Amino acid sequence: MNATAVTPLTTADAETLITAARSAAGTAGVPVSVSVLDAGGHLLAFRRDDRAVLISGETSTRKAYTALQLNAPTADLVDLVKPDGPFHTLQTALDRPLLFIAGGLPIHRDGHLIGAIGLGGGAPEQDHSFATAALEQLSR
Repeated sequence: MNATAVTPLTTADAETLITAARSAAGTAGVPVSVSVLDAGGHLLAFRRDDRAVLISGETSTRKAYTALQLNAPTADLVDLVKPDGPFHTLQTALDRPLLFIAGGLPIHRDGHLIGAIGLGGGAPEQDHSFATAALEQLSR
């Protein structure tokens, strides 16, 4: 079997993601926190704008962790954990809390999950768009 090794998410990649996300948020005038996790769920990079609400640091990391663990954008998971949703107990099922609010995206390279990015500080839709802008920059 000749499997090609996938390049893991690097610190340079993480800095590109943080810079791009903060640029998108800055253009919108929104102070944010940005978290980038590697494929193992470990924090690779983090940045909180001076004016970002303090809780955004925690929410950005939890959004990234949720996107990584479920390999899905957190925006796509919101309805699944509502009281009548199929995964309504998932929010409290693990030792490390998941956060089902838009703003977390998995990161793929060559079809493989290599990490995740999470944004906090703006409205959920804004955080999602800033994370999307960051991934677009990374893929250039």
